[in-house]
Amino acid sequence: MTLWIATRNRHKVEEIAGILGPAYDLKSLLDRPEIPDVEEDGATYRENARKKARALWEQVKVPVFADDSGLEVDALGGRPGVHSMRYSAPEPTHAKNIAKLLGELQGIPLLERTARFRCTVVHLDAEGQEQVFEGVLEGVIGFEIQGEGGFGFDPVFVLPERGLTVAQLSAEEKNQISHRGRAVTALRRYLQQHSGGR
Repeated sequence: MTLWIATRNRHKVEEIAGILGPAYDLKSLLDRPEIPDVEEDGATYRENARKKARALWEQVKVPVFADDSGLEVDALGGRPGVHSMRYSAPEPTHAKNIAKLLGELQGIPLLERTARFRCTVVHLDAEGQEQVFEGVLEGVIGFEIQGEGGFGFDPVFVLPERGLTVAQLSAEEKNQISHRGRAVTALRRYLQQHSGGR
């Protein structure tokens, strides 16, 4: 089954392809460079995901989905949240985002550094009907970068029960437990139930 995702993030495409499995031929905006990017100016993950999915669906008119996700840190009142990717604007990078986060949390003890990754997936079927799926991963923000895997805030997001950051997990393990893994797995179950896919 061919399925389109509204992203140009190659890391994300590879990660989601691994979660969906070989039954799905995943296409992305990397395959359609002429389609313009959508400004992610929504107030919620769902608004941003819907906006991206709708823009792609208008171009291809086949089943598509988009996700938006972020890091919510309790000590920062839920920030950076929907602004996670642009946290260190005007020219954000993963490294600058992490440096800013660790700076803002300086002096805050581990037990008060609770946080979660949240992902919302919006799927539009061939008729443009919408379904929404969400995944959450709870953890704490560590004091230093650990691990080579993953991307974004993964190297400082610690899973207390494992004593490891998300960046220290294998790709397979991350896909099983991550916020995106949980949301995309829920999408896959929906697709299997409604389209006969395996």
